[in-house]
Amino acid sequence: MATERITEHPDGSTDRVVERDSGTTYVDRGGSGVGGVIIGIAVLALVAIVAFFLITQNRNDNLRTDAVTGAASSVSHAADNVGSAASKAADSASDAATPGK
Repeated sequence: MATERITEHPDGSTDRVVERDSGTTYVDRGGSGVGGVIIGIAVLALVAIVAFFLITQNRNDNLRTDAVTGAASSVSHAADNVGSAASKAADSASDAATPGK
């Protein structure tokens, strides 16, 4: 017949001891779980770093988009001003070419 004992240590680890009638003793030492906690913290840190870079990249893309939009707006206003000046010049040339005015 086998006898089994489980011992819990203050650090949270456990020992499972199984003694068989044949005189053989098996000791199974359970882990304390510290490795899992360390892996969890590492994964959490990795997720935070990736999120930081994605947010920074998104912000930079928005800044570039705003800059391009502003430049396009300035070009549009300049084109309107050139068109208006060309119309005024054409009207002035037309008035100067018409005798009696």
